[in-house]
Amino acid sequence: MTKPEDIRAVAPALEGYAQKFVVGDLWKRPGLSSRDRSVVTVAALIARDQTVELPYYMNLALDNGVKPSEISEIITHLAFYTGWANAMDAIPAAREVFKGRNVGADQLPPASGPQLPLDEAAEKQRATRVGEQFGHVTPSLVQYTTDVLFRDLWLRPALAPRDRSLVTVSALIATGQVAQITYHLNRAMDNGLTRDEAGEVLGHLAFYAGWPNAFSAAPVVKDVIEKRP
Repeated sequence: MTKPEDIRAVAPALEGYAQKFVVGDLWKRPGLSSRDRSVVTVAALIARDQTVELPYYMNLALDNGVKPSEISEIITHLAFYTGWANAMDAIPAAREVFKGRNVGADQLPPASGPQLPLDEAAEKQRATRVGEQFGHVTPSLVQYTTDVLFRDLWLRPALAPRDRSLVTVSALIATGQVAQITYHLNRAMDNGLTRDEAGEVLGHLAFYAGWPNAFSAAPVVKDVIEKRP
């Protein structure tokens, strides 16, 4: 992480804001746990391919209770939601952090193995809807979405469904992918994310992904929350 004295040498006001609002306030707000804030931040940095700060925030995530296996799985998950290259760019930072903490292969999720149970009815409904919309235009996308994402990736047990949803929603907000937020935020809330937590994710990401991305997502988040039973 960039040292405070280096920031002060270039942008003293920025260092002041960082200490007063990011360190001194944002990370202490009760609406989202420190662990969840770490998950959101790491996801946003990977999604935006901002690797300079990743070692610091990955170490902080581990200090805040995120497991090495979960960081590994976040990287894998984001390969599909923010692109293969972004995931690959996160590998050196994670490797450095894991090496410094003596994280071995036994602490990482296996490439394959037992999966979480699938909600067959919900998945059939999703697959049918997507197939009807896009199957005649891009059958490969429809097939991979079903076979790789929802019948494989989302069922990997190393990241709880709520956390996997939190990672996805954070990445979508951080990269301005507003059109995809409605489905995934509803899924996140079905998986246990609360309304207050969803709102707090927006406030957190304003600092880590910029105010325009946070405010572009705000109407969608508001609409989802207000339409929930």
